[in-house]
Amino acid sequence: MAGNDLSTPLGLSKKKYLNLPLGLIGAGMMTLLGLTVLVWIGVVDDPLGGEPTASIPLERSLDGLTARDFGVVEIRPSLPDQGEDGAQALAGKEETLGPRFEPKPDGQQDAASMPDQDMPSLASGQGLSERPDSRVSESGPHGRLPTVSDNGLRPLDIYARPVGSSFASVPKIAIIVGGLGLSQTSTQAAIDRLPPDITLAFAPYGSSIDRWMQQARRSGHELLLQLPMEPFDYPDNDPGPHTLLVSNSPSEMQDRLSWLLSRITNYVGVMNYMGARFTASEGPLQQLLGEVTRRGLMYVDDGSSSRSMATAAANGLRTPFSHADLVIDDVPRPKDITARLLQLEGTARARGIAVGVASALPVTIDELERWARDLEERGLQLIPISASIDRAGQ
Repeated sequence: MAGNDLSTPLGLSKKKYLNLPLGLIGAGMMTLLGLTVLVWIGVVDDPLGGEPTASIPLERSLDGLTARDFGVVEIRPSLPDQGEDGAQALAGKEETLGPRFEPKPDGQQDAASMPDQDMPSLASGQGLSERPDSRVSESGPHGRLPTVSDNGLRPLDIYARPVGSSFASVPKIAIIVGGLGLSQTSTQAAIDRLPPDITLAFAPYGSSIDRWMQQARRSGHELLLQLPMEPFDYPDNDPGPHTLLVSNSPSEMQDRLSWLLSRITNYVGVMNYMGARFTASEGPLQQLLGEVTRRGLMYVDDGSSSRSMATAAANGLRTPFSHADLVIDDVPRPKDITARLLQLEGTARARGIAVGVASALPVTIDELERWARDLEERGLQLIPISASIDRAGQ
């Protein structure tokens, strides 16, 4: 027995492990702690020990919203997931935009009360019907013509693109891109690259116009037909064959209209192409709008002429009507198109809805495609032209 052991008080004898280096003891304790944590995570289902948690699904980023955008945001209570019943209950609480339906004479059923199969619907995905509906078409001297069915259903009702549910206070923008069917490259680019809610307007010329119409409808686009009308400098500035002239007799006007309206099918209405003189002439314009109304279509004034009498004439004849607030690409440069789109956004925020028209130029398609990507994140909604009908006082 060593001498120091004899001098140590009873009960305070030194243990041999106290002579171990302190670093080795620390390393052993850290290893034991690490193994304990790994076993805890691997065995216990909830490593947080039952602490309350919450998760929020984020469907889209709010980057880009400005302070004025928050004035149009509404919060609506969500319904539980109840399958088809829950979806139907939710649909009952959502607002759907579309054409304004006028009362029909006695004995005719209004389109708003028609059975579901009579109303416009999306087929597969974003696609719309591409074949003419026999209920709203008839044979004409130059081909198939739109008409109102026996029970009052209109081509406007059948071929309109349904608008998704939206908050009532969200500003809405309708865009029309015209001149389709003339250039294969531009037409294909507009159909493939532009959002389905952008309306496409076809010129009544071109050998493949019916094929382009079908492709556009399959892609979900609502369609207009552009009607060539007499400008003030006609014939130096000639819109094309079968142009509607103020000098046409009623029968000649009717024949030209029949030719133009039969160029394609499945469109919701017509829009002027040029026509500053024609739209400023009350008699010919009233004959045109009377025929448009009789055939169950809408009329769109492209806003290119300040002398147009279309608004007053459409109101008098109860023609489903809309007008453009500005031409987006009157100066076809990227920065100018961007400035016009921002101006259109301002009009929509001030009035609740705005309509812009453009041509199918490559630069226009590029800018519209870029502009539309984050439109909803900026608190705006894109709608087809039929959803802008009858903007009273605007």
